Amino acid sequence: MKIASRKVGDVTILDLEGKILIGDGCQEMRDSICAALDSGNNKILLNLAGVSYMDSTGLGEVIRNFKTVIDKGGKLKLLNLTSRIRDLMSMTKLLTVFEVFDSEQEALKSF
Repeated sequence: MKIASRKVGDVTILDLEGKILIGDGCQEMRDSICAALDSGNNKILLNLAGVSYMDSTGLGEVIRNFKTVIDKGGKLKLLNLTSRIRDLMSMTKLLTVFEVFDSEQEALKSF
């Protein structure tokens, strides 16, 4: 898992690339989100365009991070879901929980 962090205004965008599954990618994603929160950045946008696969453990980790950000008074939103991840989130009804965007500009405006 590769994660690039960038700031646009007061929003931290994490560009994820690789797989998010048991033993691969979960810890890196958690560490990146915690680093952003520890730096006082509580508006986080996860760009999943480069995520080729996510299993149930990866999905659980996204939910866990969502709760962590909310508990710290922040917001976590999702950007550029692949069709596979969108289907997974649709089947689990998580599309009703997360704010999901296909456009970075629209996502940034929503904060």
